[in-house]
Formats: sequence, C-alpha cells, structure tokens
Amino acid sequence: MNGWMAAKPLVLAADAAKAAGTSKELDLGINGFHQYHLFGQELYITNTHIAIFIVMVTLIIFSIIANKVIKKADPTKAPGAFLNFIELIVESVDNLTASSMGEKHGHKFSNYIGTLFAFIFLSNISGLFGLRPPTADYGTTLSLALITFVLIHFNGFKYQKIGHITALFKPVILTPINIIGEIATPISLSLRLFGNVMSGTLMMALVYGLLPKFLTMLGWPAFLHAYFDVFSGAIQSYVFCMLTMVFISDTFGEE
Repeated sequence: MNGWMAAKPLVLAADAAKAAGTSKELDLGINGFHQYHLFGQELYITNTHIAIFIVMVTLIIFSIIANKVIKKADPTKAPGAFLNFIELIVESVDNLTASSMGEKHGHKFSNYIGTLFAFIFLSNISGLFGLRPPTADYGTTLSLALITFVLIHFNGFKYQKIGHITALFKPVILTPINIIGEIATPISLSLRLFGNVMSGTLMMALVYGLLPKFLTMLGWPAFLHAYFDVFSGAIQSYVFCMLTMVFISDTFGEE
C-alpha cells in the first residue's frame, strides 16, 4: 500500500528519464528515499510516506494545541479567535453529520468524518508546501476507501443483521449486479479522489517542468494552485466524506 511495491518501477523509470535527458524538474512519479527488505521483499520509504507523516504530525500538533486551549478557556470570558475557529470546525462537522446521517446516528461519526476531511484536505493542499500530495498515490486513496468499505458492512451487520446479506439476493436475478455494486464502492471512491488529485498534480508538474523558469516566477501559477490545490482539494474532500456518510447511513435501515 501507499506505493511501497509500486515505488521500485517508478524510481527506475525516473532514473531512465534522467538518463535520457528529460527535464529534472518534471517529476511525476513516486520517488523512493530509502530501501529496505522485509520478508524477502524490496520495499521503499517514498515521498508519499514522508508527506503522510508530515500531514499526521500537523494534525496531531493542532489537536494538542486545541485541547490545551479548550481546557484553559474561561467560560465567563469571550473566546479568542483560535477557540472560535475550533468551535466553528466542531459545529460544522456536527451539523454536517447530523443532516446527512440523521440526529440519532450522525454524532457518532462526527470524529471520524472530521478527521477524514482534515486528513484528505491537508493531503490535497500539501502541494502548496512543496510536497507531492499523498492522495495522488492510489495506495493512499484505496486505503481510505477500504476503511469506509469496512465501516459500511460493519454497520450493515450491526443494524440489519443477516438482512444485510440477504438484501444482495433481492431480486435473485439481480444478485450479480448487487455484488458487483458492493465491490465497486471502494474502487469508485478511491479512483474519484485519486484521479482528481493526480490530474492537478500532473498539470502543475507540467507547468513548472516544461515552461521557462522566468515565466513561472511571475506569480501567475498561484492562480492554478488556488484552483487545483485549494478549491478542487476542498471539493474532493467534501465529496469523499459525503459519499462515506451516504453509504454508511444506507445501512441503518429502519433504525
């Protein structure tokens, strides 16, 4: 996952491109920074792993600071700007999950949906800080989609019991289509996010790699970053979370 096994051919392809005289600034693949062996397999620590680590550390530091600010908050005084920002995030996530999954179940998933959105959004905009977005690696998006897939069926068995399985055979003639539809859920989720982020990454790599440097130093690529990284990144994060909530809420049934 996350490009561990895919890193080797991509690294070799990058080396071949450099040997052929391709622009050194045009880097479209997953690069391996450290090779190690595990169970007889050659594995790599790639730029995807490094970017994921940076995103995770950023979220952890933000959470620790937010926790301390909340604990030290004086309820008799007006909250500061940072506390207002935290309250805005929490309230927005709570309202989103309640409106999408219902008041009864929505708040149970607020922590997961909030964390999922924050991770995907920070990953999508990490290109602004010189990183290759982790979500431009299919291993990352597939892993996120598989987590959602597990949650879908966990809640399906929790609320529908055996009916979660028998529903696949109603009507019997459509059983193959129903099964394919279930298998297609994580594939479509992961490919949608991966395709959109990867296309933006490719576009920006082409802009910086193929155009003369003096053109890229004029500042106009900032407008492309605003769309491909910030706007598109926020939209794709929202879409992934919304689909996750819709798929999970469908398993509640009469509950």
